[in-house]
Order: sequence, then C-alpha cells, then structure tokens
Amino acid sequence: MGSSCPTGTPDWSGVTLENFNRTLLINPRLCTPCTCPLEIDGLKIGVMTYYPSIGGNAFLTVVFALCLLTQIFLGIRHKTWGFLISMTGGLFLEVLGYIARILMHNNMFSDSYFIMYLVCLTIAPAFLAAGIYLSLSRLIVIYAPDHARFRPQVYTYIFIVFDLIALILQAAGGAVASSVPFDSPSLQSGINTMVAGVAWQVVALVLFGLLSFEFWMRVRKIVRAPSRGADGGAVLNPAFAALRAKRAFQPGFICALLGAGVFIFVRSVFRCAELSKGFDSPLANDEVTFMVLEGTMIALACILLTVFHPGLVVGSEMWSAASWKKGGHALVNDAEKAGTESGSDREWRLDELRA
Repeated sequence: MGSSCPTGTPDWSGVTLENFNRTLLINPRLCTPCTCPLEIDGLKIGVMTYYPSIGGNAFLTVVFALCLLTQIFLGIRHKTWGFLISMTGGLFLEVLGYIARILMHNNMFSDSYFIMYLVCLTIAPAFLAAGIYLSLSRLIVIYAPDHARFRPQVYTYIFIVFDLIALILQAAGGAVASSVPFDSPSLQSGINTMVAGVAWQVVALVLFGLLSFEFWMRVRKIVRAPSRGADGGAVLNPAFAALRAKRAFQPGFICALLGAGVFIFVRSVFRCAELSKGFDSPLANDEVTFMVLEGTMIALACILLTVFHPGLVVGSEMWSAASWKKGGHALVNDAEKAGTESGSDREWRLDELRA
C-alpha cells in the first residue's frame, strides 16, 4: 500500500473529518489508497481498518491449495468419494477466500473482494466438518456397531442434515450480502443469516462431540468388562482387528479427527462472535486475531485431515468395507480380501448390521 502512489506513501496524520474531502467522505467507493485513509477520527472509510497482509494470506493460500491437490489425488486414488467431495468443496472455497483477501490489499474501498472473502471463508468450514461427520459412522462400524446408541447410518443422517441447514443458512446470507451495496441496510440481514448458520454449525459440532464421546465411553466400558479379553473379545468388530492395531489409525486417525473437530469448533465460535459484533467492531478489524483463530485453525484442521487421510490410514478396501451401506457380508468379504480376518472371526454376529 502507498508505494504505487505518485507522491509516495500518504501521510494522514493531520487529516480529520472537518478537513477531509466531502465527496470522498460521502461516497468512499470513489477512494483509492492514495486519496483516502482507512479510518478518520474513528470513522471507518475502507471495508476494514487494516490492509490484509499479502505474505500471510499468500502463505495460507498455498497451504490450502496444496491440501486441495493432495485431497483430490488421494480421494480419487482411494475412492473415498464422500470425504473427497467434502474436503475439496471446503478447500476450494478456502483458496478463493484467501485470494480475495490478497486482492483486497489494493482494493480496500470496493466491497466486491470483501464480500467474496467473507462468503467463501464463512461457508468453507461447513464442508470440512461434513468430512469429519461422515467418518463417524465408519468408526462405529470399525469398532462396535451393535453397541452404539444409534445405527451407523443414523449418525450420518443426523449430521448431514445439520450440516445442510448450516450451509443453507450461510449460503442464503451470503447471497443477500453479495447482492446488495456495502452500505445497504439489507447487508446486515444477510450477515445475521450467516451468523445463524455459523451458530447452528457450532451446535452441530457440540452435538457431534457429545455423541462421539458417548460412543467412545461405551466401547471403553465393554472392552474393560471383566468377562471380556484385553481386546474386548468378540465385542469389537473382528473384521477390522488388524486396522485397529495400526498406530496410524489408533490413535493417529482418531486424534486427527478429534483435533480437526476442535480446530473447526474454535474457529466457528470466533467467527460467530466476529460477525455478530458487526464489521466496525475491534474484533472484525484485528488481523492478528483473524489469522490465528480463523486462518491457523482451519489450516491445522486441513493439514490433519490430509496427513491422516482415510485412504492412507484406513485403506480403500477397509474404508469401503466400513460403510454402513455394505451390510454384513460385504464386511467379511472385504476383510478376507485384505487378509485381515481369521477363521474364528467369520463366526462374528453380523446380523445386527443387516438390519
């Protein structure tokens, strides 16, 4: 900023509301970095009161782009289609959002790139959360489907519905925000709808955490029961015994899902607070806070979900076998193909999964 101005970086220290150009004050969209400061006497002129860091936002753009390419490659190679759609949708929006922030650096008085950044980065984590939600039903099949509170598919239905509601609210709010002038009263209606979507996402993440924790406690209880062996005996699905023995899966993959969920939750709480306080609030105009609680949180979540990609850790055959759509026979057949099941394992009761 400022280096492209003919007279060098402008000095706004003596500028007040009384002596500033009235035409530009009335219509800030006519401003440029060379003719207007971002703020005068506490009145915000630009879309934000700071110029987005090109270096920081470019770094995050590269991180998300690399994760996106890796997710596409791994998703196609290992045929993890649901996880692929969720992750690529979220990562694509993250890349667009941070490109918009880079472009904002020299367009701080135009709302086009601001709205692009706002909508993309608000909606993107809902797609990423869907990837985590879809993994829960498979974890239930891998461990003890007949000991879960609900059938595996019920968990999928619950959280996909929750995520769709969050996406619809955020997309509707984003559509309103992007279709009205920045100073229009209708803009706040769009922002409020987006806040409702993010708040709903927070509720969904809390419910997801509670149900996941409850299932973990059920598994822990039955495994530690005195009548069972050290590994839970026949209680745990024997078709996936070899998978559960892998440290990359347990605790690796499990902790990666947990960590990613926590990071998205922290970001969602921040985003809800930021948007609800309005664009003029100190929270909405603090780049350091944004880069830590938005950018870093989502970047860490995406890195975890990429490094511990289910195709790499679980494998395409086991991931497919763990789908509740497969039914009991598919579990046995796929496990036999992967060479992970013994003869006694085939006697495990699979009728629960056929229901």
